[in-house]
Amino acid sequence: MARRKRVSVGGGGSAEDDVNLTPMLDVVFILLIFFIVTAQFIKEPGVPIVRPEVDNKAQVRPLAILIGIDKNSDIYIDKKKVNADEIGFIFKQLREDNPKGEVVVQADVDAEAEVLVDVMETINKIDGATVINISAKRE
Repeated sequence: MARRKRVSVGGGGSAEDDVNLTPMLDVVFILLIFFIVTAQFIKEPGVPIVRPEVDNKAQVRPLAILIGIDKNSDIYIDKKKVNADEIGFIFKQLREDNPKGEVVVQADVDAEAEVLVDVMETINKIDGATVINISAKRE
């Protein structure tokens, strides 16, 4: 089957003058896939938490193990409410998935300090070398 050349009515150009957009679309899709795969998504505790204000504020990398404690002293991990007894098991699973991730605890100002201390002790029993960061408000 032979290709027929298109006859231009305006008399300006030939069929070879058309711009082929396929390679450009391939590059755009490859860049889109690259940015989606390499993006770091922000983790949220799943409950509204009012964080306390502090003087020393250090930044933590975004790929962290996030534990939230709301004003009713309920504990949330990955937007799921968990019991204090389950924290150790869930933390072990998260540590296997993210061995270099830093631990960040977001405790509400009105949460009981005892719950925060219990969470920190449970994490230290499992992995004593883990640094536990407490999230605070930025000024």
